Amino acid sequence: MNCAGEKRFSVWTSFSLIILAIFAVFIIYPLLLVLCKSVIDPHSGNFTLNYLTKFFTRKFYWITLVNSLQVTACSTLLAAALGLPMAYVMRSVKIKGSNWLDILIVISYLSPPFIGAYAWIQLLGRNGVVTQWINAAFNIKFDGIYGFAGIVLVFTLQSFPLVYMYVSGALKNLDNSLNEAAESLGCSSFGRITKIVVPLVMPTLLASSLLVFMRVFADFGTPMLIGEGFKTIPVLIYTQFMSEVGGDDGFAAALCVIVIMLTILLFFVQRFFADRSTYAMTALKPMAAQQLSGIKKILSHAFVYLTVGLAILPQVIVIYTSFLKSNGGQVFTGGFALQSYEATLFTKNNDCLWNTYVLGLVAISIIVVLGILISYLTVRKRNLLNSTLDTITMFPYIIPGSVLGISFLFAFNHPPLLLSGTALIMIIAFAIRRMPYTVRSSTAIIGQISPSVEEAAISLGASEMKSFTKVTVPMMMPGVLAGAIMSWVTVISELSSSIILYTNSTQTLTISIYTEVIRGNYGNASAYSTILTLTSILSLLLFFKLTGKRDISI
Repeated sequence: MNCAGEKRFSVWTSFSLIILAIFAVFIIYPLLLVLCKSVIDPHSGNFTLNYLTKFFTRKFYWITLVNSLQVTACSTLLAAALGLPMAYVMRSVKIKGSNWLDILIVISYLSPPFIGAYAWIQLLGRNGVVTQWINAAFNIKFDGIYGFAGIVLVFTLQSFPLVYMYVSGALKNLDNSLNEAAESLGCSSFGRITKIVVPLVMPTLLASSLLVFMRVFADFGTPMLIGEGFKTIPVLIYTQFMSEVGGDDGFAAALCVIVIMLTILLFFVQRFFADRSTYAMTALKPMAAQQLSGIKKILSHAFVYLTVGLAILPQVIVIYTSFLKSNGGQVFTGGFALQSYEATLFTKNNDCLWNTYVLGLVAISIIVVLGILISYLTVRKRNLLNSTLDTITMFPYIIPGSVLGISFLFAFNHPPLLLSGTALIMIIAFAIRRMPYTVRSSTAIIGQISPSVEEAAISLGASEMKSFTKVTVPMMMPGVLAGAIMSWVTVISELSSSIILYTNSTQTLTISIYTEVIRGNYGNASAYSTILTLTSILSLLLFFKLTGKRDISI
């Protein structure tokens, strides 16, 4: 809180106003412009609801929203149903190789969902290895994973690690004496889980489920690759905008408005239920993993190994197929070779690698600096201005990337801010979209730092700014790095917004992967995907090295 004698206008107020102005230009203004375009006739300039009416009166359009909600709801429920028991088993049972399993779970989450879709096509596509075996063994005609079931499968296996990481972090703070007290009163193991553990971690479960919901709902690549006739709203937004960008773009704007309103509504619903079931926990006696025996040990190990194996399988398939021989990258001919890497790294223009790392590093630098300032302002300098800033930083959490990309083109396709087609618009989109990871992680860590530490530095003669830079920031770094690593790996794997904003000179790895898959060049796509996966793994190992941790606390 601000001290009574503190100046009403200080350097911190200046920071707040500057950051708020940045967000107003790059978040509020583009979204307001989308809203205006959705209800203004471009020819007469009059108010109209024709675009919204067009969507809700034609089944071809509104069914995509129903499809998205079906896929998202099923994937979120299954991810929660898988992530919660995984976290509990890994925390309460001694599982052999648990440290490595933790790392594999995180790695399985780091790659874009559409890479998982591509990998499952290799296994369960119409000509996939498993599909051919099933058809030959059972003499049936299995058409593969395309459609609703395939999309849900990919999203579930790719999203449950997020629930796992959140719930696992919450279980660290659970006081096991509550379980022991319940056991002494005759409560069964299942009863303790349902009546004590689940209610205590419910706010965390809801928060992680919301992130899964928003991520699945906004994803464009997976349903585009394996959806076929099952279209979702992000696919509709993309196809409508790309086909109408030279003419009537009002309908694309109307689609964006519908998605924004829905995601904001869901966000506040989640916040309402989370606030009603919030608990403060202090692990005076943390949960300790127990050594099981007999059938319980076998079942717990089988459940964990099978789940982790399915989650990491896409990365394994991608790396494996990147070393297979092919006839130009489309059909694998057997044997191993470096042909795909030669085609992507040496015989083709590989600016996508340079763009991915350079644009990503610039974006992550912006994210870290602004993330630290925003978290400090919202925790240490609480007022209406900073509360507004804190709320606005949550918008990128809930706005799909394709919507953000379209709003940027609407807003910055003409002077005085002509940014479309430049690297700068990509950097800004990456920074805005992925900043919440670092902001939330930094906010959590600064909440654990006592203000008395800064007050002691000031009492010894340090200025408030010097106390912030020399004392507070170094103490914040573990939380900052945890958020930054999540921001970094999501920046380099961003597809939804970059597919709208990129040009040939700003193409990134994810766009290259997507275009190669669409062209059927699976060998090239595997090589690019392997490079992206290895980059994520190296980033994770660097985080462990710098912080001395063995996991990412969220």
